[in-house]
Amino acid sequence: GKKGKDGNKVTLIKIYKASYVKNDWTNIIELPFNSDNYSTAHPALSADEKTLYFVSNMPGSLGESDIFKVSINSDGSYGTPVNLGKTINTPGKETFPFVTDDNEIYFASDTHSGLGGLDIFVAQIKEDGTFGQVQNVGADVNSQKDDFAYLIDTKSRIGFFSSNRENGKGYDDIYQFLETRPIKCKYELNGTTTDLLTAEILSKSKVSLYDDQHKLLKTTESDDKGYYSFDIEGEKTYSVRAEKEEYTTTEKTIAIAEKDCKTQLNLTFEKALCKVAVGDDLGKCFGIKWIYFEFDKSTIKPEAALDLAKILDVMGEYPNMKIDIRSHTDSRGTSKYNEGLSDRRAKSTREWLIQNGINPNRLSSKGYGENQLYNNCSDGVKCTEDEHQQNRRSEFIITAL
Repeated sequence: GKKGKDGNKVTLIKIYKASYVKNDWTNIIELPFNSDNYSTAHPALSADEKTLYFVSNMPGSLGESDIFKVSINSDGSYGTPVNLGKTINTPGKETFPFVTDDNEIYFASDTHSGLGGLDIFVAQIKEDGTFGQVQNVGADVNSQKDDFAYLIDTKSRIGFFSSNRENGKGYDDIYQFLETRPIKCKYELNGTTTDLLTAEILSKSKVSLYDDQHKLLKTTESDDKGYYSFDIEGEKTYSVRAEKEEYTTTEKTIAIAEKDCKTQLNLTFEKALCKVAVGDDLGKCFGIKWIYFEFDKSTIKPEAALDLAKILDVMGEYPNMKIDIRSHTDSRGTSKYNEGLSDRRAKSTREWLIQNGINPNRLSSKGYGENQLYNNCSDGVKCTEDEHQQNRRSEFIITAL
């Protein structure tokens, strides 16, 4: 093919394909996404040979060199190259991809957090084509110099990589290794569900996992030994909520460190404070917090949605239950304005529950303005913002069972 050169008169690299026929390489052809204006290099096939990964600085790159993928069609033609995106690519260099039959992509980068120079990283390729967390393969392989061109046989666990580290025989040397323990950290969050007072194992407890925006990710049930587990990602914060009949719902928040492959979070339950009856406050019966609002706002906060989800669960357990949503404001603003604001908050809370599956006939709502303050922060009384927020709340009173 024709040689291309960049503005510095550096010859650009292209990818070619050849057929091995009768002990000879023939039919050498240039791939269609090559160009005289940019480089394409370091091809790597997926295990099913339906996707080709390669490196390029073509238009659409995020950095000096990015990793792309392109589909290989059944007739041997190629699709349109797609950048792997910001999870993999950075403003620096990403290069030398290698894909295993376990759908892991190994690559070298000089910008992801490493030990120096090019380091080798790995990420899981998910079924939808997105990528799991990028992990540095560690100091067993990486050095303060350039480390790259990693490959491994997933059956024998024997692999190779290249490096210009000190004490080598040349500028870039090839190193062989045997993987004796998994390099990639498989993050897991696990624990047990027990009674707080008796330490009795509480099997078949419903355990739910939420992200840091309180979006539900997964739900499971503890086994006969009270054990539960979730596959998670490192360097993220999660909330875990556990529910059990006749017990108060419990929840905890936990931050997962990069080094913590397995994290234990035991969940303990307290007996419910009351048996539900008409007139009861769901918060007192089931350990559900009041739903608080921002000042002068009626929108549902993300952390409030987590507690509203508990209301959904309780009403699911009691299909004949009806509740009255009572919303309140703090004392700031006029009484008339606060009546309207609290009514909007009550309607906002009711609408959230309806949108999430509760029959409208089971819900009533009313705003009480500043007429039922939780504390003494009335007009003219100096209070902290936290004290004012205690008054900006929605309560849930049982009206029928």
